[in-house]
Amino acid sequence: MLDGVSSNEMGFEQAKIDANRQRFPYCVVWTPIPLLTWLFPVIGHMGIATSAGVIRDFAGPYYVSEDDMAFGSPTKYWRMNPKLLRESEWDDAVHQASEDYKHQMHNLCCNNCHSHVATALNLMKYNGSTSWNMFKLAFLILIYGKYVNFWAVLKTWLPFLIIVAITVTLLVVFH
Repeated sequence: MLDGVSSNEMGFEQAKIDANRQRFPYCVVWTPIPLLTWLFPVIGHMGIATSAGVIRDFAGPYYVSEDDMAFGSPTKYWRMNPKLLRESEWDDAVHQASEDYKHQMHNLCCNNCHSHVATALNLMKYNGSTSWNMFKLAFLILIYGKYVNFWAVLKTWLPFLIIVAITVTLLVVFH
């Protein structure tokens, strides 16, 4: 802390999102999972980025990747504000959650990438809360997440819309 300003706050003001370099400082990031997102466009893969924008994601059993998201580049990001931390530094919490998840089994339904991000937010007591969970994060990234660009919108929604169009066409034709 320097003159009442934490390193989180100092870095936040200078941290710029650079989608071309895949740098999303102080962000929760999201990308579609092939097949699963095509059928349910609100379900996808989530990670959390450090203050420098390096993405960490729980990519599989006993594995947290760094700067190489399991299902490709982020299509959405939700910028967080480190001024809302109540406990630890942003990077410390991201690091600790990542270290914890390197020793955990991945489970699509209950111990997954969303759980990893929730753990980091709980460790830092983001916005005064320790009740972050995968459902809350899935809903909030849907509401507050911003698409990286137009192609990210297409990557997320086009497969679903094609499936819907084919389904409707087949229903009309064979009805």
